[in-house]
Amino acid sequence: MTSPEPVESRTQSRTQGRSAQTATLAEIAREAGVSAPTVSKVLNGRADVAPATRSRVEDLLRAHGYRRRRAEATRSPLLDLVFHELESAWAMEVIRGVENVARDAGLSVVLSESAGRLTPGRTWADQVAARRPHGVILVLSGLDESQRALLTSRSIPFVVMDPAGDPGADVPSIGATNWQGGLAATRHLVELGHRRIGAISGPSQMMCSRARIDGYRAALETAGLPVDPTLIATGDFHHETGYRRGLELLRRPDRPTAVFAGNDLQALGLYEAARELGLRIPEDLSVVGFDDLPVAPWVGPPLTTVRQPLTEMAEAAAKLVLALGRDEGAEAATRVELATSLVVRSSTTGPAE
Repeated sequence: MTSPEPVESRTQSRTQGRSAQTATLAEIAREAGVSAPTVSKVLNGRADVAPATRSRVEDLLRAHGYRRRRAEATRSPLLDLVFHELESAWAMEVIRGVENVARDAGLSVVLSESAGRLTPGRTWADQVAARRPHGVILVLSGLDESQRALLTSRSIPFVVMDPAGDPGADVPSIGATNWQGGLAATRHLVELGHRRIGAISGPSQMMCSRARIDGYRAALETAGLPVDPTLIATGDFHHETGYRRGLELLRRPDRPTAVFAGNDLQALGLYEAARELGLRIPEDLSVVGFDDLPVAPWVGPPLTTVRQPLTEMAEAAAKLVLALGRDEGAEAATRVELATSLVVRSSTTGPAE
């Protein structure tokens, strides 16, 4: 039989503007009608608890605002890194940054993927509770209320990198200046003399994608150019979509002379579409990407793109989550944005006469 947790500090939550009942593990166990070892099993992510019992205990832990004292939360030498999707060079840059920090801290990295969902499944949260990592970094993902409560009650800190939506003011997050990047990319094309500038966005539900397109619109409006919504194609940040949406834009009789591709993978898909239609880059079509992946300088022609400091962002996220675990980052629960910068190469020039 699992022995009960050490004596826990009392915790307090607020309900409808007044203090709710404080509770220890033993009191939560009595209220749930189970033993203290059963509550301990739930806290530790053990599988040998009936689903209904687990749900009842989790509800009470959440209602009482229970939080394990950090000193009593024995951690394994791990960092959890959770991706929305794990299938591109973009992800490799993030992994490199987290690994750099984890290696210096003597930790290993556990990778998982939410299979395109914006929040991981509940099974994942239970597994994290069982692993007791030093922290969790979520990339283009987030947590629902119950998952946040579960990690908080186990004193497992978490940070969101490049959040898909608004993570909330109380959720530590690391991002980049996506709006400024979209502005710089489009302004570069305007300054070269382009007037019909298309765009291939990322998923509309992702905050970074919306910010880049908002920057694109702002650059056009500032230059006194109309924003033609038919020149904005919705993509998903993948190569194939850049190719398909690129064909649609470039087959128009009034095709754009330049395209802001939203990210480098879509820009490479656009390259393929242009070649298929016999268009030369940059003589017939200027292209700007976003990310500055390692392949960007080596494609033909080398890609003009907005550098997003992915490795540095990942390092910052890893350092922040470790600081939170040491109770050194309590005041850092705000959104931090690292600067983007335009890298001009050979895929852009003025429009043909």
